[in-house]
Amino acid sequence: MERTGPPARMTGLLAAFSAALLAVGGLAATAPSAAAADADVARNGTFEAGLTGWNCTGGSGVAVSTPVHGGTSALKATPAGSDNAKCSQTVTVKPNSTYTLSAWVQGSYVYLGAAGTGTTDVSTWTQSAGAWKQLTTTFKTGASTTSVSVYTHGWYGTPAYYADDLTLVGPGGDPVVLPAVPAGLRAGTPTSSSVPLSWTAATGATGYNVYRGGTKVLSATGTSATVTGLTASTAYSFQVTATNEAGESAKSAAVSATTTAGGGGGGGSDLPAHALVGYLHSSFANGSGYTRMADVPDSWDVIDLAFGEPTSVTSGDIRFSLCPVTECPNVESVAEFKAAIKAKQAAGKKVLISIGGQNGQVQLATTAARDTFVSSVSKIIDEYGLDGLDIDFEGHSLSLNTGDTDFRSPTTPVVVNLISAVKSLKAKYGEKFVLTMAPETFFVQLGYQYYGSGPWGGQDPRAGAYLPVIHALRDDLTLLHVQDYNSGSIMGLDNQYHSMGGADFHIAMTDMLLTGFPVAGDQTKVFPGLRPDQVAIGLPASTQAGNGHTSPAEVTKALNCLTKKTDCGSYATHGTWSGLRGLMTWSVNWDRFNNWEFSKNFDAYFGG
Repeated sequence: MERTGPPARMTGLLAAFSAALLAVGGLAATAPSAAAADADVARNGTFEAGLTGWNCTGGSGVAVSTPVHGGTSALKATPAGSDNAKCSQTVTVKPNSTYTLSAWVQGSYVYLGAAGTGTTDVSTWTQSAGAWKQLTTTFKTGASTTSVSVYTHGWYGTPAYYADDLTLVGPGGDPVVLPAVPAGLRAGTPTSSSVPLSWTAATGATGYNVYRGGTKVLSATGTSATVTGLTASTAYSFQVTATNEAGESAKSAAVSATTTAGGGGGGGSDLPAHALVGYLHSSFANGSGYTRMADVPDSWDVIDLAFGEPTSVTSGDIRFSLCPVTECPNVESVAEFKAAIKAKQAAGKKVLISIGGQNGQVQLATTAARDTFVSSVSKIIDEYGLDGLDIDFEGHSLSLNTGDTDFRSPTTPVVVNLISAVKSLKAKYGEKFVLTMAPETFFVQLGYQYYGSGPWGGQDPRAGAYLPVIHALRDDLTLLHVQDYNSGSIMGLDNQYHSMGGADFHIAMTDMLLTGFPVAGDQTKVFPGLRPDQVAIGLPASTQAGNGHTSPAEVTKALNCLTKKTDCGSYATHGTWSGLRGLMTWSVNWDRFNNWEFSKNFDAYFGG
């Protein structure tokens, strides 16, 4: 059902309610006068302090200087897709007390309401407010209610709305004072890309913010956090603040830490600065024809053998074999295949086993399946003398259980067991183990809007499900090359939807990986950006290879924008990343089928 306006029943009820108010002299025109002991308990309802104290879904809100109802700032929030641009804050209240919520709004279908009242939650709205209009509603708190959520939101598919001078008038709660400044900040043992931090609990704190070089990089509820996405052999300075409903403390004393030497993240440090990654159809032909390992051109720096597949979805038992002669008449012998792999490695190339693909669903739901996965993948790596592993889990391989809402501490077995399995493989093969991942945008960038089944259920539990895997393994990760193809439109950090097939899509999707983003719009759960050398752009090699083929000219535009900040079009990137590792394509076989158009363009751009 298309959601383009309020339900008809709501419209009718509001019309009847409005008529009743007019009949009694327009009582809704002004808010009831506050009792002598009443106070405005909302924080920053004037938005003079920007969005301090407010949380807007999907990053939909921003403070603007015009139009305003009073002062110098107002809220502007823009609905997009299935996000209604809800901006809310939690306010301390007293039980068994009456409160009046009021705000001035402008726009179409603007809502004002309160939730968690302990009695009957309330809301009011206006269908059209071309000029500033005041909305007002009243509620009574329950016998044990000490906090409520007040909010504004728009409606799906409508333009931006504005809100200003929001008040919640009623008995004031007990005064809340700023928390103490955290003490005892100390750094643990750094890696090449992360620094663990811990500190002493601060009196009155309900949360903490961590700063790197004076810039906030993450929030935490406990007294420890790990700052990731750092550069190897680099000195950093960190501080921490404490937060509660009253605001944020001053910054703590700084602590310094230097990351260790390293690069390429968990292996692959000897890859070229700009690498070309391709999947080789080794176990099937797929209409593109079979390409022997020895015939793969030198342009390809990482060759992913497609695919290792499980004996059953939940077994964890991965098997790999060469394409049958009946399907691939020109297939080489196993001995020739192994010899060709050694020759590629001698020339500095990496050859990996890729697990999954469209048909290879893998769900490590048990520890037994996890252990079988480790042993069976090890057997393949050892038999063919491979350099590492590519995780290409698609379909229903990864999804999040209801209640698993924090990518930093996942609880879903298929996610936890996959992380554990890969860490075991890394521990077995050591620092030179190459780890790459090729998730679809649905499992990564869509996490900016949705994560799992959501706080109230009902969402696709696969949304953003790769994020906890990427985050937990970021220090071991050589390359992440998200598939920028076979994808629906995805919202970027500009809160606009981007569609595959042109430079804009690759620019926006890659910028998200390098910049980081709040997961499901929650500013306390920010997925940190990856290093540029850990990121490659995934594209189809030809129109036959997948939906979303991008012409060489558009690929060049995307690379220019991301590495030089030229040819950027309408999307403004958050940085310039000359160290972007390169490109991935599906596939070597389809590129050969298309007269090597993709790899020739890569070589021409990077001087290969």
